[in-house]
Amino acid sequence: MKKFMVLYQVPASGMEQMSKATPEQQKAGMDAWMAWSKKAGSAIVDLGQPLGNGAAVAKDGATSKGTTIVGGYSIMQAESLADLAKVLVGHPHFMAPGGTIEVLEAFNIM
Repeated sequence: MKKFMVLYQVPASGMEQMSKATPEQQKAGMDAWMAWSKKAGSAIVDLGQPLGNGAAVAKDGATSKGTTIVGGYSIMQAESLADLAKVLVGHPHFMAPGGTIEVLEAFNIM
């Protein structure tokens, strides 16, 4: 079984729009995630969590505002990328304005 880092991307405009969601809209979004996670079942290794307040760190340790559009992650497993892509069909992240998903395969280093 292969492991994959699933990155949930959304442009800043989408993040701003989602930050203005009503409590009812937030609950509906969370309900959609929970329903999807039940469907995905054992493909989920770590459901992950939202990310934010990114910073770019220079080699001297100086920080500046980050430019990433990654708003969250999950760690998932499947026999292949094609199999994982099937699990991601209908994922609730696609409801986010401009939301996209990028998948990276994790390789064993030993």
